[in-house]
Amino acid sequence: MSTDWFNPELFVALCSEDMNGALARLAKYKSGPVALKLEHTARGTTAALEFLDRGLTPPRVLMAFKLVFFVQLARLATRSPVHPLRVGWPAPDLSARDADAYATWFGVPVEDLAVPTVVFAAEDTQRPFLTANHGMWKFFEPALRQRLADLEKNASTVERLRSALLEALPAGEVSMPAVCKKLGVSTRTLQRRLQEEGSSVQQTLDTLRNSLAHHYLRHSSLSGTEISFLLGFEGPNSFVRAFQTWTGSTPQAVRLAHSKGSGKASLHIARLLP
Repeated sequence: MSTDWFNPELFVALCSEDMNGALARLAKYKSGPVALKLEHTARGTTAALEFLDRGLTPPRVLMAFKLVFFVQLARLATRSPVHPLRVGWPAPDLSARDADAYATWFGVPVEDLAVPTVVFAAEDTQRPFLTANHGMWKFFEPALRQRLADLEKNASTVERLRSALLEALPAGEVSMPAVCKKLGVSTRTLQRRLQEEGSSVQQTLDTLRNSLAHHYLRHSSLSGTEISFLLGFEGPNSFVRAFQTWTGSTPQAVRLAHSKGSGKASLHIARLLP
């Protein structure tokens, strides 16, 4: 696992503020035969995997991999030697050598638990992530990060809002309170300034999502589910409905039209900023 590996699941997790936020995002968008269940207490956070088909026994390597993924995510994002309080899966059946290897890596012995489970200490789940949007800038055009950095204090409110939303979208932190906190202004002040510039938070967010969606569709092989994940939608259906409202077309139609075209049409990510 590396921050240079652009995998949507890993990317949106790394963009979160902390491990609790990352786990919440992963649980919300978890698809396939596995559901991620979270439980928070004063002591810490328990993340358990529940397989939807209880008649099937998942491979032990899959259960181990998922728990290793969560622990490595915490270590990678915080640059800290995070060790879970507990970790285990059903009937691990490990040799003495493997049991020692797992115990050394996790920092605790693997237990025989009813479902694949990892428990993180509260202080580890609340430790700030240092990864921010490390992977985003490698995926987009290199000049974008510099353009965002060049925004001065006298930039328009819409410009500043766009840059804040671009940073916040993958982690799904686009609520009014979250955006105002990032910009350091009150809700009333932000709304007033945007109104003076003939815009609004929702209008700016829609424009940004529209541009990013076209970029993903034309310059990547990401699925509709993955794109909706990266754009902070509730799910792929919400993304498709929004896209049809913006363009009168579907994401699939836009991707197909682009693939059949001459290849000259291109949406530069720099258009996100004036």
